[in-house]
Amino acid sequence: MSEANKFWSSGSWRVSEGKSEEFETRWAAFLDWTKEANEGFLFARLIHDLSDPNHYVSFASWRDTESMKAWQDKPEFAEHFGACRSLCEEMQAGGFVLARAVDG
Repeated sequence: MSEANKFWSSGSWRVSEGKSEEFETRWAAFLDWTKEANEGFLFARLIHDLSDPNHYVSFASWRDTESMKAWQDKPEFAEHFGACRSLCEEMQAGGFVLARAVDG
């Protein structure tokens, strides 16, 4: 991982029972839009908890905090985020800066 990847958005998603496949599809559409319409977006990942089938964690890397904020301020953000959030019992999100990196 490059030290250039120091700004992150992340979410912890607790998906409603039976909604995982639809959630993954909506999250992918959300991030496809993010990739196409947002300068400063670098990459994103969605990981699925091995011990809890309803828990996911997402993270996206950004060039800078201004790009991340501009993404969140777009009307389409609320639409895409809301489509994912509506399938969840709980969701926590935040913006982060890299504190430490360990590469292999």
